[in-house]
Amino acid sequence: MTQPTRPLPADIEAAMRREAAGLERLDREVYHHYDRDPLAPIVGLGPREAKLAIFGRDPGRKEVEMGQPFVGAGGQKVRDALYRHRHGRALPDFESSLEVGEDLFWINTVPYKPLGNKAWPMAVKRRFQPLIAALLAQQWSGDQVITLGREAFLWFGIGQSREVRDGLEAFWAREDRFTATCVTALTLPTGGTRHFTLAPLPHPSPLNQRWFKRFPELLDRRLSALGA
Repeated sequence: MTQPTRPLPADIEAAMRREAAGLERLDREVYHHYDRDPLAPIVGLGPREAKLAIFGRDPGRKEVEMGQPFVGAGGQKVRDALYRHRHGRALPDFESSLEVGEDLFWINTVPYKPLGNKAWPMAVKRRFQPLIAALLAQQWSGDQVITLGREAFLWFGIGQSREVRDGLEAFWAREDRFTATCVTALTLPTGGTRHFTLAPLPHPSPLNQRWFKRFPELLDRRLSALGA
């Protein structure tokens, strides 16, 4: 099977394992069911030179089973829209869904499955924020990010200045948030700063009834506008 992942830097993986060891809401039962290490982070990454990143919230059951991110129902929705954008037809099979994403950079706010697929609390996202920010800064040279859902978009304000946080909140309140883009600064663990162009979209979950049916169209527009 195609593997669109590459190894994490050893220091970051070790730090993620330490943080995960104390997570109260880690869905250890699902990890046990699929004989997966519950401390192993599920991170996709991708080519350093990838033109576009897909930034989501956290893995689900299918991601634990496969040991790869963005392969469950929501991730397949993204991959199907990407395949249709590039090939003009429906995604034919699971293997093709992996192949079509090989040239993108895939990452989540927290690389572990929470109980009940409920979003991790802010305290957990804060603990992982420096590690995720380090991956963005060290493992990827791009700056265009499609964020999936409010949690992923507002992650870029964690640990940042009030001005940055307020700017992101104000942008999310706009009616055109799913068509406009937002340039934001991200202060990194090293003290440096990277600027990213965020292109938010709704979360592609079937539970998100307001936007679920429109998601493929919205993503297609984003891909065209970002040149992906």
